[in-house]
Amino acid sequence: MDLIHPGERLDDLQIKGYRILQDPTAFCFGMDAVLLSGFVRLRPKCRVIDLCTGNGVIPLLLAAKTDAEHIEGLEIQPKMADMASRSVELNGLEGRVHITTGDVKEASALFGASSFDAVTVNPPYMTGGTGLVNPSQAKAVARHEILCTLEDVVRESSRLLVPGGRFFMVHRPFRLTEIICLMHDWRLEPKRIRFVHSFEGQEPAMVLVEGIRGANTGVKVERPLVIYDAKDVYSKDVREIYGK
Repeated sequence: MDLIHPGERLDDLQIKGYRILQDPTAFCFGMDAVLLSGFVRLRPKCRVIDLCTGNGVIPLLLAAKTDAEHIEGLEIQPKMADMASRSVELNGLEGRVHITTGDVKEASALFGASSFDAVTVNPPYMTGGTGLVNPSQAKAVARHEILCTLEDVVRESSRLLVPGGRFFMVHRPFRLTEIICLMHDWRLEPKRIRFVHSFEGQEPAMVLVEGIRGANTGVKVERPLVIYDAKDVYSKDVREIYGK
């Protein structure tokens, strides 16, 4: 079987020689996925699921950076899920990484309650009625809450996690109040928050959040993560996340 389809490109993830298939007409991964993979802290030999996995970049990065025993990716769009599966095969990771085509809203029914030690997710940031919706269906689904909402993501994450399991998400700061309230409602107690700034002194562009299922209250706000020291010059923190 030809693992690279017409119109797709093969990009270097610059870690362990791993490569990823991307379709420029669909949604290609951005820095938010890379920063999330650097924010994740996993226990040895754990089971992880990445919701809204898209082309599977986070499972591939976690396979490279951690010793997780099994990494599952869940993606609702069949074309994206197929592309992610072929990237897994291209990297010879079939023994550790698996991609499932399915709906986040039904994740706990698909995999069973308390079936994972950790959940990662880079969900759609925009609510259905806000912002310009991309005419590309794949890009629209990735950016807007068309097929799932933030509450769907938080609810199913809580159901998927074992007690004490960890939840990791990257999102936009303007929804932080909603994020924290929903996590508290679904017993994913926020434990770490880190704001991401393009340049020092600017407002944050992203926020990284970790929660623990059933934990006591108490959250740590970590020092800000600044992406650039100057135009086109990555900061030391970002170079470390990229492994440079």
